[in-house]
Amino acid sequence: MKFDQSPLSEKSNAIPAGLVADSDEALVHQARQGDFSAFERLFERHRNLVYRFAYQMAPRRDDAEDIVQEVFVKAYQNLGRYRDEAKFTTWLLRITANLGTDKARMSTRRTNLEQKEAMGALSWMTVGTSTEDPVENLEQERRRELLRKAIAALPEHHRNAIVFRDIEEMDYDDIAEYFKCSVGGAKLRVLRARRALRDRLAPLMEGE
Repeated sequence: MKFDQSPLSEKSNAIPAGLVADSDEALVHQARQGDFSAFERLFERHRNLVYRFAYQMAPRRDDAEDIVQEVFVKAYQNLGRYRDEAKFTTWLLRITANLGTDKARMSTRRTNLEQKEAMGALSWMTVGTSTEDPVENLEQERRRELLRKAIAALPEHHRNAIVFRDIEEMDYDDIAEYFKCSVGGAKLRVLRARRALRDRLAPLMEGE
């Protein structure tokens, strides 16, 4: 992915004392000084994280990939506004949440999705165990699809809490930073989100 080089001017890209070489902070500093390859390294490093998060809001591959491109273009254009006290990934996810919500509102839903979502982190919601029986495998896939749809239908704050903790397996410290709350508050948000997900799944799982 290439970025329009006009927003930044060429300056010295020497890394200030205290920054670890090739860390996000160092790469952001270099990108701000006009080192375009530094921002491309940030793109390669975090594109999958952004994609997985975007896919939970706009569960079509093309839409999710569009969001990824828009997120990094917007991030590049607004590097001057990024505040170093927040993690770069937290800032990226905030941009993704804003763009993804807009994209999801415009996107038409498809019932037959190609991508299989890895839901191993949500073992607390699954029933049964893995088997080589093809009938059972189909049933497990059906449950994963129900789970994905239920997550997508949650309010944004609940969906983000589930994705961050149970899919991305983020630390509560990072979740708290995203939501701008205490660690205890982050744990409470995740608990409430899990309860909301269970409530939404219950009617879908009736008759099992």
